[in-house]
Amino acid sequence: MQNGKILYLCRNANQMMHPLKRLAGQTAIYGIPSILGRILGYFLVPLYTRLFMPGEYGTVNVFYAYASFLMVILTYGMETAFFRFNEEEKDKERVFSSGMISLIVTSLIFLFLASVFAQPIANWIEYPEHKEYILWFAWMLALDALAAIPFARLRAQFKAKRFVFIKFSNISINIGLNLFFLLLCPYLFQNLEEGRARNLLELIYRDDWTIEYIFISNLIASAATLLMLFPQFMGLKWKLDMKLWKRMIVYAFPLLFAGMAGMVNETFDRLLLRYLLPPDISSYQVGVYSACYKISILMTIFIQAYRYAAEPFFFAQAKEKDAKQVYAKIMDYFIIVVSLIFLVTMLYLDDFVLRILVGKKNYWEGKGVIPVLMMANLFLGVYYNLSIWYKLTSKTIWGAWLSVIGAVITLALNFWWIPLSADHLIYGYYGSAWATFICYGSMMIISYLVGQKYFPVPYNLLKFFGYLGLSVLLYFISVLVTFEPAVLRIVFHTFLLLVFAGVVLLVEKPRLSKLF
Repeated sequence: MQNGKILYLCRNANQMMHPLKRLAGQTAIYGIPSILGRILGYFLVPLYTRLFMPGEYGTVNVFYAYASFLMVILTYGMETAFFRFNEEEKDKERVFSSGMISLIVTSLIFLFLASVFAQPIANWIEYPEHKEYILWFAWMLALDALAAIPFARLRAQFKAKRFVFIKFSNISINIGLNLFFLLLCPYLFQNLEEGRARNLLELIYRDDWTIEYIFISNLIASAATLLMLFPQFMGLKWKLDMKLWKRMIVYAFPLLFAGMAGMVNETFDRLLLRYLLPPDISSYQVGVYSACYKISILMTIFIQAYRYAAEPFFFAQAKEKDAKQVYAKIMDYFIIVVSLIFLVTMLYLDDFVLRILVGKKNYWEGKGVIPVLMMANLFLGVYYNLSIWYKLTSKTIWGAWLSVIGAVITLALNFWWIPLSADHLIYGYYGSAWATFICYGSMMIISYLVGQKYFPVPYNLLKFFGYLGLSVLLYFISVLVTFEPAVLRIVFHTFLLLVFAGVVLLVEKPRLSKLF
């Protein structure tokens, strides 16, 4: 009897480990090339922070903040709706074509309106001399919106290698064009004498443009990406199933509001900094804050790679009897990884991270916000994990409510904490960082509490707070106990990192041995 019980428990453990290994494998496939590509992409940050002053870099981030918000509107939750109905419907081609036709129509309407009203829009956002930015971004956003469902289809078909190849190509094209326009062309312009080569250069390069080439590079990369996705459309029977489309819209509509509110949480702090601070310092402050925000590179790369793998995995796993136990185990490993990323970044911030990723020391003045933003992004990653409950139960309206709550917190705290004046200092971008922390922390907690009512998952809260608390404790020890010279400090911080790794291995050794 005892032996039978042991065999039953072992069989259950092995069955549970199989989907965990599949998710880990998918995350690795998405993650490793994605990480390499994203690291290459983040090399643009030190390039930008060396070539441009914080004011110019602030302008770049303002436009990309607008772009992030508009991208949510242009895709209006159809990507997640595609995943849901692709699992439910037998005719998967019908789901794909209905979603694509919907996005094509709305993207064309957006392009038309942006082209007609480009100058009024430029006036409204206080860049009246740059109507061309509006047109470039309109095309960029339309192309990216049309790529959303083809990318989702690759993920649903578990064609991770093809997905990653196209994503990596997008990043490579973007980086290559940035290097070409921002480094090679200026060098050639300064050194080439009059002749055919210089005449050709002057056809494609203007020496009075700077950040313009960041936008142009991104636009060309977006167009190339859509071209690479064309095989997804080969042999497709273009037909809009109105009944199916209505069901998809009903499912996706709350996700649109959730996404809009989510973008308020993710990007509006930079816009509010731009418009709430005095004009003579606003772009500078946005530049410093944005550069420090980019330090969460490892956290955002991991969470993005994980989300690519996890969303289709969660929907597929929902059919299994032990789905909730699997989701709980996934959360345990997720917390370990993000806590480790937080600790590594913060322990080596001064000695390596800032020196490598950020160029001019003007940007370093904002490093005090980095631990706050790192922890905020960690909370956001946990929220993404928790959010599966309302997607699986079709209660997507809760996704909208949670994001709206976060947006209200973000807006209220930013309006309260940002303003600066010559004789009165509140918090500036420090206020934005803490607003982000409180926003994502609140969304995480509320999602957990409500989710346990509608779709209870047995998450291990002891491990959650244990690993997270240990990483924060070790970080504070590194701040309180300082060593000079730098080599001693690095050795001590490495010791603290090994303490965290040792605790994890001690606690997780039995499960890790089964997993691997």
